[in-house]
Amino acid sequence: MRREKQKSIFAYFTKGEITLWCTSIVLIVSSFLLFDRENNLTLAASVIGVTSLIFNAKGNPIGQLLMILFSILYGIISYTFTYYGEMITYLGMTAPMAVFAWISWLKNPYDGSKAEVRVNRLKRKEIFFMVGLTAVITCIFYFILAAFHTANLIPSTLSVATSFLAAYLTFRRSAFYAVGYAANDVILIVLWTLATLSDLSYLSVVICFILFLVNDIYGFISWRKIQKRQEASLNAKS
Repeated sequence: MRREKQKSIFAYFTKGEITLWCTSIVLIVSSFLLFDRENNLTLAASVIGVTSLIFNAKGNPIGQLLMILFSILYGIISYTFTYYGEMITYLGMTAPMAVFAWISWLKNPYDGSKAEVRVNRLKRKEIFFMVGLTAVITCIFYFILAAFHTANLIPSTLSVATSFLAAYLTFRRSAFYAVGYAANDVILIVLWTLATLSDLSYLSVVICFILFLVNDIYGFISWRKIQKRQEASLNAKS
């Protein structure tokens, strides 16, 4: 029975996806052992986060469940370095949005499959609405973060903007969700690099987000392929 489950897992993920996940885990654990060795919460969050991304790349709702857990852990980690913007963003926005995204993905399976969500294309009106809403939320958060004396205020505010865009696109099942998260990864790499200047142990977090960036880029490529396949199948049926 166990062998059958193992075969099904290897059949579900491609060799490239398994290689990407394994490489990410090895690098995360290695960086933790080299630069940290104390913050086990960081290690746990990194492993859960990169695992969620490989499931998200397949359009599997399990990825959103793991993202909820990652958001909670990452919020706690951000608090330890007074990155209140990150803490508020992930605990107050990303985690709740991941819950809504998980529900949305479950309600919109592709061809009845619970393991793959139906990819959606946003209309022009919704894109304008999304951009406007993001601008409003970003402005509000800027003043909130400033009131909390958030470290590295401008990058933290930009992180809020990209996080909201990514969360919204994930909820709406758009392939561009991964582009939003990739942009957020770049900002987080900058933020935690600045933190590393004060405490070298945070270098493991920097490496974590570099790996997240690679996985999110793959996620976008994967979703574009899924979208083309789904639309081709739909056109063939009609």
